[in-house]
Amino acid sequence: MIEKQRKSPSQGPIVGGAAASAAAPALPRVLGWKQRHQLIGSLFLLPALVFVAIFFVYPILLNIGMSFERYTAKSFVSGDAPFIAFGNFVRLFNNPDFTVAIQNTILFTLGSLIFQFVIGLALALYFNQKFPLSSLLRSLFLLPWLAPILVSGAIWVRLFDLDYGVINFVLRSLGLIQQPLAWLTDPHLAPISVLIANIWIGIPFNMVILYGGLQNIPNTLYEAAMLDGANAWQKFRYVSWPLLRPVSTVVLLLGLIYTLKAFDVIMSITRGGPANVSQTLNTWAYTLSFTSLDFGLGAAAGDILMLVVLVFGLVYLRYAAREER
Repeated sequence: MIEKQRKSPSQGPIVGGAAASAAAPALPRVLGWKQRHQLIGSLFLLPALVFVAIFFVYPILLNIGMSFERYTAKSFVSGDAPFIAFGNFVRLFNNPDFTVAIQNTILFTLGSLIFQFVIGLALALYFNQKFPLSSLLRSLFLLPWLAPILVSGAIWVRLFDLDYGVINFVLRSLGLIQQPLAWLTDPHLAPISVLIANIWIGIPFNMVILYGGLQNIPNTLYEAAMLDGANAWQKFRYVSWPLLRPVSTVVLLLGLIYTLKAFDVIMSITRGGPANVSQTLNTWAYTLSFTSLDFGLGAAAGDILMLVVLVFGLVYLRYAAREER
């Protein structure tokens, strides 16, 4: 007996697998996987972009706008800051302290770069050798760089003290001076005292970067130089220094940018005095704005400093991009 299967009218054929997928209508997607990935990445970047816009971009734009206005303490109350175009820059260039600030900035920057680099390179070469406790001593040399600059400035104020300073005590003990030197109040010694402190602060940075560059030089090159009869100076001149040039360029460019922006070390030691002899363009802009309350003139000085730092910053970025290629 053959049984016939009866089919209900409501039941249709069962279709599965790829056929079902083809038959079903495609669900519309608003964003593809790549677009969703980019959107999520942008949302993660949004807090950082907001932070940069509020605390960096906005103050810079405000400073640039203020430099073209006669903005004084009265402007905070009245809100009246007339537009004077390049009037603040004209007053700035005609101010005799502007020349002093530019000269001090150049001497302070060059002196810091030269001594920081030379001493840092010498220490890097010294610690590149293997000897007991080298890691411990190298770590101790990082203390000036790790300590807050205001703390370092307070230490140097005590060291330069006229009556109880260690530096005057050592110099008198060695018979180099007869009377204690007024490091912080003498117009000729105040810039030197600030320079010495800044050199001391910046040496560890140079030492660490240059030491890392020396560690990347293969020992086989030194062994080949020894086989050729090269002495220590020749190994440095023909092996170490040529391979250190890219690292040295980065160190000098970064050191230049950091030194141009140096502010707290000067303000914590001499505050730009006496009689503005230790003012740099950075500290002078601060003095014009918050001591003389001439915010327009101080903003103009800040614009010049930002322009100089921007130029060297772009040079560094271009060099870094070229090295990556």
